[in-house]
Amino acid sequence: MAKLGVITNGISNEFEHALEVMVETGLEYAELQFLWDKEVGDLTDDEMARAQSLVEAYKVKVSCISRHNFAGMLVGDTTVGDANYTRHMEGLQRSIEMAKAFGTRLVRIMSFRREMILFGRNGAEKWVASKGAWDQLLALLEAPLQLAEDEDVVLALETGNNAMVPSAYLGRKLIDDLGSSRLKIMWDPCNSLYANEPTYPDGYEALMPDYLGHIHIKDARVDMPKATVEFCELGAGDMVPYLEPLAARLEQDGYDGVISLESVYRPDDGDFEAGYRASLPAFKQLFA
Repeated sequence: MAKLGVITNGISNEFEHALEVMVETGLEYAELQFLWDKEVGDLTDDEMARAQSLVEAYKVKVSCISRHNFAGMLVGDTTVGDANYTRHMEGLQRSIEMAKAFGTRLVRIMSFRREMILFGRNGAEKWVASKGAWDQLLALLEAPLQLAEDEDVVLALETGNNAMVPSAYLGRKLIDDLGSSRLKIMWDPCNSLYANEPTYPDGYEALMPDYLGHIHIKDARVDMPKATVEFCELGAGDMVPYLEPLAARLEQDGYDGVISLESVYRPDDGDFEAGYRASLPAFKQLFA
């Protein structure tokens, strides 16, 4: 049976209020990304202790530490050991320490900044593909994976719409090419719509059962020619054709990981908590 949760700052950056709403609305798993005015991995020891006491007080479980490790960095401008790479490795180390403190082995990483065309044939490899970008991505992920091995944690790489791995297909290829059991995919099928990948069956069958570590669920209207994404309540956007078959297959195949509602929708006349409450009924109906 799937475990349902939420990225807490999608309700509120005030962590205690987010936990109150979580408990009130019947979700059990808190995914930690921003607490108060800081990203996870940037909390002081005192703030960590405060967050731990709140998690214990509200009797929730932490599913993942979701810092934006390695987000937005161009692979062609990044080398192992440079200042920015080292800063992100330090953030990853702190995220791992936080994961252990909160009783989870799952830590998010991102896949740097997207190059639109990675591979090509019949001349495209010369003229339009970003030559060497994929191999550089593999090289840049070796140290994070070694750290995960040393620390006995699992890295969950998110399919990001502005990332080198925007699709489930490329997520699977990445894991195959790296050959590491310490890497799983944090699948955000709505993000993958911006890579023109149908959630079901294409994305699902690329990842299940061995490549999938965690799921984000949200909805949006995607207009690639206009470079535009508009978030909406769950069940009102481009995810509509995929949600019911996705939920049915996850149940049929016995997926027992966490599914987090990524509450990034904000109504015109409300806040993110209002967006959370608007999407929650469909989320629970589909995946509970």
